[in-house]
Amino acid sequence: MDIQKAQEMVDEWVRTVGVRYFSELTNTAILMEEVGEVARIMARRYGDQSEKESDKGKDLGDELADVLFVLICLANQTGINLTEAFLKNLDKKSIRDAQRHLQNPKLR
Repeated sequence: MDIQKAQEMVDEWVRTVGVRYFSELTNTAILMEEVGEVARIMARRYGDQSEKESDKGKDLGDELADVLFVLICLANQTGINLTEAFLKNLDKKSIRDAQRHLQNPKLR
């Protein structure tokens, strides 16, 4: 599936199952909550914190998908074509960082 199809699928879901989009501010707050859930898993599973028993069953993929869903909601409701935005962003990074990472001794 491509990004445009994902945007269409989320829009269809929101308009049928979800009734309507939450406000942009509410969705921004929800996005922060979802990113926090990803951060919790990463800090405990891959970082220095110990993983609580209740966290061991958490599905990182599901949490990342929650982030993606809300991000797509925000893009849809603000008129952003994520395919175009992503390609433009990747081009920006490719120009800006053309030599930067190659010359970084920390990455060797």
